Amino acid sequence: MVSRNTIRNDIVAMHSTQKEKMVNFFASFRHRVAVTTDLWTSCYQKRGYMAVTTHCIDDSWNLKSFLIRFAYVTCPHTVEVICEALYECLVEWHPDRKISTITLDNCTSNEKAMTILLDKLDTSSLMLDGQFLHMRCAARILNLIGKDGMSVLEEGVERVRDSVAFWSAMPKRHEKFENMAKTLNMEHNRRLNLDCKTRWNSTYLMISIALQYIEIFEKLKAREKKFDCCSTKDDWKFAKEMCDRLKLFFDITESFSGTICNNKSLFP
Repeated sequence: MVSRNTIRNDIVAMHSTQKEKMVNFFASFRHRVAVTTDLWTSCYQKRGYMAVTTHCIDDSWNLKSFLIRFAYVTCPHTVEVICEALYECLVEWHPDRKISTITLDNCTSNEKAMTILLDKLDTSSLMLDGQFLHMRCAARILNLIGKDGMSVLEEGVERVRDSVAFWSAMPKRHEKFENMAKTLNMEHNRRLNLDCKTRWNSTYLMISIALQYIEIFEKLKAREKKFDCCSTKDDWKFAKEMCDRLKLFFDITESFSGTICNNKSLFP
């Protein structure tokens, strides 16, 4: 068995080889490249990380997406620091003169950073001198709308979340849940799924699945003494109405972010 240092060196060497091929690819690429980027802070390490992804259509009309940067960005995350980190990445990988748009969150710091970046780039290489360089992420805007809309039902959503968490926390509890479905002759083709609180669409999925099993939750409430967090009938009623209205937003978000693309490497 090879040592961890050997494996690490092999991975770094593979990355260097693929990076060189990608740099050469962008240098000779004749078409436009769209860029998406995001910056977030780790909750535990309190460190900021930036991801930069490029999207382009090759000569065969296949959509190609490449993650070209995932790197630590030093604090403080000022406008200048964000702009410089993105600019260095674009220059290093050579898509800087072929950019069509750069999509970011619609926060004030990103808007100011894009203004500074525009001064660093050659505007003659941009479409309409860079008038449409900065694109605000539509999926992110929908996410904010969805979260604001769901905040009015925060307590009810929390009880649904607690119910799902209780029966998905341990295999034995999940087995009880499945057995009750069989007892009631109900199909159990979708597993209970706990959401991520910061993503409304995951909350929507959690509630939409839980709504299929209201009868099971009610039966288990009567049998399981420890299950004291079951949602009320009003919670389920409001959850149903909320899901009916959020389905449109969910479908739109899927159409934005669920593009089918060929992510196979261009290089063997």
